[in-house]
Amino acid sequence: MEAMSVQDFVLGVYLVILGAAVLSGAGPDRVRAEQAVLIDLIVYGVGLAVTRGELIPRDGLVGATLYRLFGPVVIFLSYFQLRLILPTVSSAAYDLDLYALDLAVFGVEPAVAWDHLVTPARTEWFSFFYLSYFGLLAAYLSSMTFLCRDQARLSSFALGVFLLFTIGQLLYMVVPGYGPYAALSAHFTRPLEGPTYWALVDELVTRGGALKDIFPSLHTAVPTFFALYSWRHRDLPALRWLWPVVALVASQIVLATMYLRWHYLIDVVAGLTLAVVVDQLSARVGAWEVARRAHLGRPPVFEPLPGTPGRP
Repeated sequence: MEAMSVQDFVLGVYLVILGAAVLSGAGPDRVRAEQAVLIDLIVYGVGLAVTRGELIPRDGLVGATLYRLFGPVVIFLSYFQLRLILPTVSSAAYDLDLYALDLAVFGVEPAVAWDHLVTPARTEWFSFFYLSYFGLLAAYLSSMTFLCRDQARLSSFALGVFLLFTIGQLLYMVVPGYGPYAALSAHFTRPLEGPTYWALVDELVTRGGALKDIFPSLHTAVPTFFALYSWRHRDLPALRWLWPVVALVASQIVLATMYLRWHYLIDVVAGLTLAVVVDQLSARVGAWEVARRAHLGRPPVFEPLPGTPGRP
């Protein structure tokens, strides 16, 4: 257990809560949802036993690589299972409550207010950036996981990603909803149309989305966290010029979530809040964990990959 990291515990707690929520649910797909969470728990247990339990050497290429992969695999696997899990946990949808909250607090619902601005060109623009979220996510995860050699930077980044997705995906069960595109369809006079990027977004969400995953907006939280992380570490040569680009892309993704009618304004505010809190928390806890492990003589959170500086 001493080899386990904070992010390992975060993932374990997430799966336990997810399992307990499914067991307490009564949806039509409860059995399949239980099977899905069981698969997640098995992958988590095996991955932890193999890497942290040193069934294979954790400082070798295979062990170091597997540890970098199994956590994200569990998180993203559980996301794709939310289509089963969310209806099992609750049949509720709080769309009208979220809409009313936006009008009461902010006086506006952007998805509705921007209806008169909808054109195919703008829809393609925002659809492109909405899709860029996945490229940004893949680029940051792969580059940080396999190229970053600084334990403090890598640990805080990884913990931040784990916290974003586990907290966000658990909150989907607390505040489920379909989004303005479905709940407020009567308010829209102009259809979203676009030959390329919008068609891809529509197909992606329809076929692969969890459908009730709106609060908080992780399309807002994740790019914002990347922008904040890049700003905080702008002393690195690559991030010195990259952070303004990431911030610009993040801003367009945030706007896209509302223009494309996927999210309410309160979803976006929740996503921004989550990103800021996780950015500060992961920086402090990540640095604390690295220092604590060094002081106690325990192995690092991430074993350096063989062939990298400081390794044979």
